[in-house]
Amino acid sequence: MRVHVVSDVHGSADALKAAGDGADALVCLGDLVLFVDYDDHTGGIFGDLFGAENAARWVALRTAGQMEGARAYLHSLWAGVEGDPWTHIEAAVRQQYAQLFAAMPDPTYLTYGNVDLPALWPEFLGSAHTVLDGQIAEIGGRIFGFVGGGLRSAYRTPFEISDEEYAAKVDAVFSAAAAIGRRVEVFCAHIPPAVAELTYDVVARRFERGSEQSLAAIRKHQPDLALFGHVHSPLAARLRIGRTECINVGHFRGQERPLVLEW
Repeated sequence: MRVHVVSDVHGSADALKAAGDGADALVCLGDLVLFVDYDDHTGGIFGDLFGAENAARWVALRTAGQMEGARAYLHSLWAGVEGDPWTHIEAAVRQQYAQLFAAMPDPTYLTYGNVDLPALWPEFLGSAHTVLDGQIAEIGGRIFGFVGGGLRSAYRTPFEISDEEYAAKVDAVFSAAAAIGRRVEVFCAHIPPAVAELTYDVVARRFERGSEQSLAAIRKHQPDLALFGHVHSPLAARLRIGRTECINVGHFRGQERPLVLEW
């Protein structure tokens, strides 16, 4: 069995078409949408709407941790755009989703990232796609558990939820496996467990939020693997927690290659 795993696709539809080549299944851990390209300010929804110069200034404010200033600047930009801002955003996201979902091979198992808009996904799902969030699936004889989204933060990305809601989804994954007399062998989430080496981004020079509940569940249940993305340039791409190997599967937009699992 060969499974390819990606995360943080951020608009890379062409590369995604090839991500499943040679695999029996593709697993995607979210963040399909590209709102702003931190490397190329002309790219993404923000660059398309407001131009590279405005995108660069907004990125600089966020990178410096000036979140209120970044929000105020964004509001000033939207003031110069006709119509409802959300209408423009949804139209741009739909355009990206149409290309991205069409690029996914059959079968693809996926969950949401913190910058995704789950309410729009049903418009693009086909028979090739299985969306899981707080649920399990058997892939090649192994039990995979999936938890999507991110935790609430100063960045206020679209799909951030409370710690309590996130914890309930983590618990639901391991309970579902126990209910059928199985164990979760591969735990998949968009965000990492709350371990400093896994949550610190050495390029952005900041900690991202990781899940304490995921960490507790990994320690208790010891899945073979814990897979995640979210942190584009982690201090540590992998480490072990007991018997569990924790792996950041990589920033797909930047690397354009999947993590390969074989058994």
